[in-house]
Amino acid sequence: MNPALLLDAIVIVAYFALVVGIGLWMSRGEKSVEGFALGNRQIAWWAVLASILAAEISAGTFFGAPGEGFALRNYTYIQLIIGYLLARVVVSAVFIPAYYRHGVVSIYEFLGTRFGPRTRRAASAVFLVTRLLASGTRLWVPTVLLVMIWKLTHDGVAATPIGEFWLTGGALAFVAVATAIYTTIGGIRAVIWTDVLQIVVLVCALAFSLWHLITHVGGWAAAKPHLLGAAVFDSGTQAGLGFWGNVKHVLEQEYTLWAAFLGSTFVTLATHGTDQDMVQRMLTAKNKRQSAFATILSGLADVPIQLCVLSIGILLAVYYGTSADATIPRDAHGAIVANKAFPHFILTAMPGGLRGLVLAGVLATAMGSLSTALNSLATSYVRDFHFRWFGEPATEAGRVRVFRFGTLLFALLLIAVGLATAWVSAMNPTLRIIPIILGIFGYTYGSLLGVFLVGLFTRGRGSEIGNLTAMSAGFLAVMYLSRLDDKVAAMFGGKGLPRAAWMPALEFPWWIFAGTLVTFLVAVCFRTPADRITATSEKNARP
Repeated sequence: MNPALLLDAIVIVAYFALVVGIGLWMSRGEKSVEGFALGNRQIAWWAVLASILAAEISAGTFFGAPGEGFALRNYTYIQLIIGYLLARVVVSAVFIPAYYRHGVVSIYEFLGTRFGPRTRRAASAVFLVTRLLASGTRLWVPTVLLVMIWKLTHDGVAATPIGEFWLTGGALAFVAVATAIYTTIGGIRAVIWTDVLQIVVLVCALAFSLWHLITHVGGWAAAKPHLLGAAVFDSGTQAGLGFWGNVKHVLEQEYTLWAAFLGSTFVTLATHGTDQDMVQRMLTAKNKRQSAFATILSGLADVPIQLCVLSIGILLAVYYGTSADATIPRDAHGAIVANKAFPHFILTAMPGGLRGLVLAGVLATAMGSLSTALNSLATSYVRDFHFRWFGEPATEAGRVRVFRFGTLLFALLLIAVGLATAWVSAMNPTLRIIPIILGIFGYTYGSLLGVFLVGLFTRGRGSEIGNLTAMSAGFLAVMYLSRLDDKVAAMFGGKGLPRAAWMPALEFPWWIFAGTLVTFLVAVCFRTPADRITATSEKNARP
């Protein structure tokens, strides 16, 4: 074997062994539901912070964000950080204290107390389906490296679509099984402490990648004009369009200041306030103050990471702009496929050993986001559905066994979604990653956030029937405003529902905002029954 490839293999195998070893070590003595799902609420704030980052920076970000920098040649994607930070303040001040006060394990238990069991189960079902699809899609992302390795080792001959599917499918199944082992045994404690290692590896991999890329474009002097001269802010408005013309123009763009202050804020409120996957690690902190501190600080830590990945994308555009490399993946028009530029650079321009470190960073993002998804999906399913359908075991050990069963169940389901995504990708190689992943959340999480806002910010509004009606209305509104019906109809040669010419086609940063607004406005039209108001008041009276 080539010495450089052998060194890469040693680094990757060592990483796998270390992650699984830490996960299994942390599983010792994990015998209670509170320990399995929340680590007995005794996790250090800095470990919670690292886990939040590991969950946010998935393999989709690792490849997708450089792809956005490559495609756009600017930093406008990072404008969304404004909303990330604003939303974290609200989550820390409102959502987290409420969850600690109510003592929830599944955050949808809060909705059960506030409104009733049907709202709780509906919200939990929305989370389960959405998270399953989103995390399954992310599971496929890092396997694009295998497809590129195949092409590079076969004289530039690409794998057939079927061959590509088998390559990626086998890889994602292996990663999922390895992650499921320590997650099933160790629960959230194993998840968080492996996340700490994974975020360290990820940051080292990104920092090295940026430094190595700078050296390949001629050093800092050559890179500086491209990085410092790249646009950061974009208002999204244009002279001569008039008021409504500019409103429509802004709503039909992905990365603008308006999307940062409004669209991105609502996206993060949904993902960090109503998503069990993210909130569950926040609830492992010792108290609500430490949880809030970790949540806000994770947003600040995300800024340099996003700057790094976008800088990588911009410099990749410079590097490949002067390169005649025939092995770089291109679309049918001869343009470089944006989300495959970074993987290609990793495989062709990095030295052995250090390349292995970066590949381990890719695995870190995949395993970090997958392990958290497995634990949260199992927690919501077991607490909100399984115990109701099949009864709750009498012993703590029996309850933990059910949680482990749920983890294995969702590992299999995530593999199935990942395989489906691999198949679609093999047939459509130019798909952009970030819009796909965020788009999945966009269709449903507005409905979820709208109901939570009614529960948190009103005392006597919202009911079982009203909430279900409102959530359905929010979902349908997003489908219509994003023109999903047009896209589905076009696949069968037809047309979607009629629209006025003035109506905008919302881009994905606005979907959750629209869904939340519709859901909230419909839900507040219904009055909360008196018994539910009393039950919530008793919970809120707790210190």
